Amino acid sequence: MADVDTDTLQRWLRVFAASVAEHKDELTALDAAIGDADHGANMDRGMQAVVDGLAATPADPAALFKQTGMTLVKSVGGASGPLYGTLFLRMAPATGGAASLDPETFAKALRAGLEGVVARGKAEVGEKTMVDALTPALDALDAALGSGQSLADALRAASAAADEGRDGTTPIVARKGRASYLGERSAGHQDPGATSAALLVAAAATAVAEQGAA
Repeated sequence: MADVDTDTLQRWLRVFAASVAEHKDELTALDAAIGDADHGANMDRGMQAVVDGLAATPADPAALFKQTGMTLVKSVGGASGPLYGTLFLRMAPATGGAASLDPETFAKALRAGLEGVVARGKAEVGEKTMVDALTPALDALDAALGSGQSLADALRAASAAADEGRDGTTPIVARKGRASYLGERSAGHQDPGATSAALLVAAAATAVAEQGAA
């Protein structure tokens, strides 16, 4: 399929913003159980700011990711702003300044973003964070691309893996963030960060599929 261009990346951000808005109350309810009850509102505010910033179209993927990351850092409260902001800021240089991204470069950029999140949050798989959704998603993405699948199909596999990772956070005892203060009581609750991260991957799958159908 064609490379991922800036228009498709903008569509990804718009789809993610709409999905966050749709699931805002769910994200807030999940966060109310183990956090500050603000993840939905914070992410919705941040993604609306990102969408508002798309009026001035960035010249290339790197500029788009940098603008998105900086907007999220400035407009999202709590830990989510720095983590999601770092994800996009780390993606920017991984594009190599290309005008559009082939599937492997897009996957490489996403991996760089995940590595940034891990470094910033000092989190590993199994600690009840967004890393629990993103890591299996990107592993599935890499495996699918490596087997010759299209990016659209690979992202569908990544989205399914992210959903599985999200669901897998429910029985985990939190080791990071405010949820860790609850100790054993954090078990039995789905992680809000993993939930929004799964929405991010699903939005990428939708945007790329729409590009292929256009």
